[in-house]
Amino acid sequence: MQTPATRPHAEPSSLSLRDYGASRGSHAHDHFQVLVGLSGVLELEVEGRGARVGAGESHVVVPGDRHDFESRSGSQCLILDTRQPQWAHCAGRPPVDASRLHALAKYLAQCAQHPQASALALQHGPALLLEAWRAAAPADGRSRAIDWTALATWARARWHEPLGVADLARVACLSPGHFAQRCRDEQGVSAMHWLRTLRLAHARELRVAGVGVAETARRTGYRSPSALTAALRRLGGR
Repeated sequence: MQTPATRPHAEPSSLSLRDYGASRGSHAHDHFQVLVGLSGVLELEVEGRGARVGAGESHVVVPGDRHDFESRSGSQCLILDTRQPQWAHCAGRPPVDASRLHALAKYLAQCAQHPQASALALQHGPALLLEAWRAAAPADGRSRAIDWTALATWARARWHEPLGVADLARVACLSPGHFAQRCRDEQGVSAMHWLRTLRLAHARELRVAGVGVAETARRTGYRSPSALTAALRRLGGR
């Protein structure tokens, strides 16, 4: 069973200390989740691929990936929930200095147990973890930057249209192939996965704001309220 030691539902760009047990859990979310093992072994299955996070080990779950987790003998991890896109460069790549990352994680875990006395450390902890992973992408000479925020705003206004990779690429002034690769490099997921996650996040925002299921489905382009409900359930939404 997953038992957060600080807050029951950590918001993106937040740190928490969590204990895992033998009860198997499964969910997906629309942000990156960084796990750094402190004790025991957490067994993962991410989109059908097995992984483990032992003490001193780490793993990055990218947005939208469904993952099952359990720890037969119990484990504890420092968890970072974040939307910082630079974490896309960490997915599938081990940290350059695992011991440095682990030492930082142990310190931040202590801070998470006393949040009021460690507010500054917890505020800067996410950036320090990213720096410790040394995940900054090297300059590659690509001159055209993608404004992902502007592109997301453009897409959110067009859920009624059958948007595809070519549409996104046209707005970004790139070829579909180049855009698809840039999306994987910079966001950590395929272009269509990024688009689906964005649409589902918008739908969840509307539901949290009290908009009805049918109206939310209409505004976000789902073919029916039941299709929206199923999508939210898969992501763990309510």
